[in-house]
Amino acid sequence: MKRSLRIAHVGPLATTIPAPKNGSVELVTALLTDGLVDRGHDVTLFSTGKTQTKAKLHATFPLGYWEDPNGMWPWEMVELMNLAAACERWQDFDLIQYQGAYYPMSIAFSKLVPIPIVHTLHHQPYAAQVAMWQRYRDTHYVAISDYQAGALIGLNSVTTVLHGVDTDNFVFGAVPEDYLVFLGRFTPGKGVLEAIEVARRSGTTLLMAAPECDYYRTTIAPHVDGTLVRYLGELDFHGKTRLLAGARALVYPIQEGEPFGLVLVEAMACGTPVVALNKGAVPEIVKNGVSGYCFETLDELIAGLPLAYELDRSKVRQYAVDQFDAATMVSGYEKLYLRLTDERA
Repeated sequence: MKRSLRIAHVGPLATTIPAPKNGSVELVTALLTDGLVDRGHDVTLFSTGKTQTKAKLHATFPLGYWEDPNGMWPWEMVELMNLAAACERWQDFDLIQYQGAYYPMSIAFSKLVPIPIVHTLHHQPYAAQVAMWQRYRDTHYVAISDYQAGALIGLNSVTTVLHGVDTDNFVFGAVPEDYLVFLGRFTPGKGVLEAIEVARRSGTTLLMAAPECDYYRTTIAPHVDGTLVRYLGELDFHGKTRLLAGARALVYPIQEGEPFGLVLVEAMACGTPVVALNKGAVPEIVKNGVSGYCFETLDELIAGLPLAYELDRSKVRQYAVDQFDAATMVSGYEKLYLRLTDERA
């Protein structure tokens, strides 16, 4: 019979888990926590006091540092104290899982705590970071894509587990409206200017949803005309899913490689195909001719839009359900936890 494990799950402390609007790390943390509880594991989630979870809640702070910016800075100290709270209780657990939104500060505890600490990395590391982390070569890393795992040179990357979503919560859009959608942070690397170019050259309305920031105000806002290019602000979950379900395609012209792209999975879960540039983990998520298309250049992407429009949206959704449902993600982590605790025993 499968053993029940005592798991400390340390989430990011910026806001509640899941986040009120958007936050991929918070969402993955919530789905993994509740999924493990549903499978009979004894999970304690280290998070904020307002977090809603099926697990036992250890509220290190009542609020997150996005919610209390005057009293909870620097944010690194807040994150460190939340992680330390779990490590101080290590005797209560078989394993500690750390979700590091920015960097793996958990490695500093890996030689002090005798139970396994598993760190999930949520950004794409560069060489200088990896070189520093090699001081703690035995730390257990979970990569969120093979692309990310390829950068963890000389580290103990124990497995790759792709992110998942609760596909049952996503609205299926069988008949789309005539618009494209861009979802994601407003940064140069996300390719928002390129998405606007796609809209202009294809003559198709682009709806954008993301938190406003300085880059938006200085660089993106001048292109927003309210007709061809429209900005909707930051949406909650239901607003986001309705927007995705109604789109002809999600445009994802990223300019630099990323370790994942949860919005790709969210779009496909709504039946909306993806048109993206072939960078980072994109080809691990989007299956050409089934759930969308990956292109080498922006010219090819624009010319290939009609191909995406012709895809069977029910098959796009089914691909997301088969490959990226949260249950698949939970199984990957559960298998790893059982192996690591068996090895320690």
